[in-house]
Amino acid sequence: MRRRYALSSYLAGAVAARVGDEASGPALMLAGFALTGSAGAASALLAGITISAVVGGPVLGAVLDRVERPGRLLAGALGLYAVGLGVILLGLGRLPFAVILVAAVATGLPGPAVAGGWTAQVPRVAPEGTRTRANALDAMTFGVAGLAGPALAGGVAEGAGAAAAVAVAGALVALAVPAAWRLPGAPGREGGPVAGAVAGDLLAGARFVAGNTALARATLVSVGSCAAQGVLTASLPVLGERALGGAARGAALLVLAAASALLVNAVLAHRPPAVAPDAVVRIGALVQAAAMALAVSGGPAALIAAALLLGAGEGPQLTALFAVRHREAPDRLRAQIFTMGASLKITGFAVGAAFGGPLAAWSPPGALLLASGVAAAACVGPVGRGTRPAERT
Repeated sequence: MRRRYALSSYLAGAVAARVGDEASGPALMLAGFALTGSAGAASALLAGITISAVVGGPVLGAVLDRVERPGRLLAGALGLYAVGLGVILLGLGRLPFAVILVAAVATGLPGPAVAGGWTAQVPRVAPEGTRTRANALDAMTFGVAGLAGPALAGGVAEGAGAAAAVAVAGALVALAVPAAWRLPGAPGREGGPVAGAVAGDLLAGARFVAGNTALARATLVSVGSCAAQGVLTASLPVLGERALGGAARGAALLVLAAASALLVNAVLAHRPPAVAPDAVVRIGALVQAAAMALAVSGGPAALIAAALLLGAGEGPQLTALFAVRHREAPDRLRAQIFTMGASLKITGFAVGAAFGGPLAAWSPPGALLLASGVAAAACVGPVGRGTRPAERT
């Protein structure tokens, strides 16, 4: 049962949740753009649902590391996420936009459950001998989601309206709840975490990441990359409208990037890079910086080439980031380190989106140059090295 669960239910739940999550951002952005006609308002909605991850992620991870049935907590977090998307959908056009923004911020609190919360459970659903393969498959679900989510959001928005795209995203997240609920437990853990214990765990996890050079460096580079991606994503409605014939078509660039990421990861799965994953994280950021600089011209051909190059950097970077975290994280802090990293990345994305929308409305090339510079600047500094195995126990 455990092997069958690891190969089916876990991956199916991860794909459903992550496709829904990847679809929700573009869908909300397109809904905001359709409602207001403003790239700034659209990016504010996207930033709202992502910015609260900086709070929700670490707290969720600390509790996940303490409870005996982490899957049930994940199921509840996913359920809240899906309900929040429904509330936003019902409120769009009926409630003041400021109220919708507050709802988006509240909805984003459990968002890191989709990324770090799921991935931290891999050691419990995969037997020891199959864990490397399970990690690779788990990383590939992000690529599948990155490919399907924006395509789904853009396609549904084009055919049935942006509101329908938001509804589809929420339904997919809800579909993952049963798979999360049935995740294997963690016998021997404390059944009822208290606020003081969780607060102590939060401090311990933050200290560990800050004191581990490899984790700190990989986290910094990945957050910078996500901030750059936020600027780019918030620019897509404007780029799509000006260069591709429609705001919804800007989401197609994310689909191309995800397809490229999947293809490059598939090649590297058979021919692993000769350099350490720590270096791959930084190389991936530099490739993404180059892609965003390439897109500055704004022509359709340049945008397509930039999207393909972006995915070639983003895909290997994510796989390498997981490798660094799994290598460095102690079991007692694993979920927290993964959700903390996810929340910081999501928050970086939110900050980038908040700046990217207004800047893109004024100057799309300026927004793309900012994105390129942020991704490149995150790579400044020495490549991190991990702690000794004894220090990670």
